[in-house]
Amino acid sequence: MTPEINVLIITADQWRADCLSVLGHPTVETPHLDALAADGVLFRRHYAQCTPCGPSRASLHTGMYLMNHRSVRNGTPLDGRFTNIALEARKAGYDPSLIGYTDTSADPRRHHPNDPALRTYGGVLPGYKQLVPGSESEIAWLRHLAAKGYAVPERTFDIYYPSRAKPGMGDRGPTFRPTRYKAEDSDTAFVADRALDFLRVEGRRPWFLHLSFLRPHPPFFAPEPYNALYDPDQVPDYRRAASPAEEARQHPYLAFLLRHFRARDDFDARRYPQREPAMRQLRATYYGMIAEVDHHLGRLFAWLKQQGLYERTLIVFTTDHGEQLWDHWLLGKEAYFEQSFHIPLIVRAPGRRFDRGRGRQVAAFTESIDVTPTALELIGLDSPMQCDGTSLARFLRGSRPGSWRQEAHWEQDFRDVAVGAPETELGIGLDECTLSVIRGERYKYIHFTALPPLLFDLQADPDELTDLSGDPGHRDALLECAQKMLSWRMAHGERSLTGVQLTPQGPIERPRASRRLGRAARNGRRRAHAAKNSHA
Repeated sequence: MTPEINVLIITADQWRADCLSVLGHPTVETPHLDALAADGVLFRRHYAQCTPCGPSRASLHTGMYLMNHRSVRNGTPLDGRFTNIALEARKAGYDPSLIGYTDTSADPRRHHPNDPALRTYGGVLPGYKQLVPGSESEIAWLRHLAAKGYAVPERTFDIYYPSRAKPGMGDRGPTFRPTRYKAEDSDTAFVADRALDFLRVEGRRPWFLHLSFLRPHPPFFAPEPYNALYDPDQVPDYRRAASPAEEARQHPYLAFLLRHFRARDDFDARRYPQREPAMRQLRATYYGMIAEVDHHLGRLFAWLKQQGLYERTLIVFTTDHGEQLWDHWLLGKEAYFEQSFHIPLIVRAPGRRFDRGRGRQVAAFTESIDVTPTALELIGLDSPMQCDGTSLARFLRGSRPGSWRQEAHWEQDFRDVAVGAPETELGIGLDECTLSVIRGERYKYIHFTALPPLLFDLQADPDELTDLSGDPGHRDALLECAQKMLSWRMAHGERSLTGVQLTPQGPIERPRASRRLGRAARNGRRRAHAAKNSHA
């Protein structure tokens, strides 16, 4: 098989779904992503499968739910038996390349105990060729800065923090300070520049490139002029209870998060004071970081067009998870709220057969696990049996699949193997530090393995402030959500060999596409069952 189109998969990190100006955001401007959406398809209700970065990227690249790939935390090994989008793309003749990171934790059973690969969770997903060694962390960028004369701090991660105060900063807080490096030397610029270097040399033959930007992931600091691009007085208001104490009363796990998230170095209270207007400035700085990524994506898209490559390139833009951004009094992405899991997805497919879908905004529920099946279909490959996701190609062509999910699903594993704080404080076991979410048109249900559940009516309470799980008037809704979640988990158990049967004639395999009963057929069965019972 000879590759016919180029594939460009772009991930930012910690980018909320609402932070696109095409969706009417009142502050942030993303003109280049808006243009991509106008020429492709924007999926308005797209959800990550899990957090934090490593587990979410494992779902993105394998097409599997967390409950199946089981790389549950940053540092939890990804089982080496699973395939992924890069390994599959090689079957189509591509040599998938990476600039940036996949946050893949290596399977220790395939490495010697002294292998350095087992001392980091930031490994490279098998199947990818790393084009810029060291770009899995800040090291490659630091080498670049050192060559340009910048002083590299002893603790390398400190490069992201400002080294000087900004005159006239007033009470806007630390995040108004610009970074110690210029905008043209930022980590975002560095990744975009290396991508253009690659394309200038290898862009004429079909290529597969995964471009992974760190921003707008914290630390929440931006180079000039992006640190001051937006007025903190113009950022949207928060979605939260009146105080952290009132917020904490919603659930024991939320109370645990509110106690502990500030203890992490990247959310240090000295850098991110919990007071106005510094909290609003943090939001403004976050939007500036987004604007910087959008600017460099614009450079990349413009180059593809100038070289005549844009029309032959599949472009996917998404992220691993969202960011609370002081909603519910939290920073980060470890909560069960929409802000942590609702993320952007824009897909621009090449070819005239996709013209009907251009400019479309899809309101159906889509999930990160759908990206791998979509890309594989568009390069002429079937999805492996392990995939839980479904191709979005019909949406891209301007139609809709005959059967589609009616809810979004995600999971969170909050265990701490090294320290054990959740287990100790919440009084639960290591394997009980889990939650699963089903989010429909109206109700959102959160099931904890060993803690009380939560139920929100999103129509009446879009900010998720009132738990209805104990309300007798919502008992039927709670039961229906719990039953749907059970059915979802039963239908999506790990399936790698379940479609194979050994016979005297040898193995018989049921194709993945024929294994799922359409919704119309399921509804027909339910109606027949109900009619039978009504006449019993």
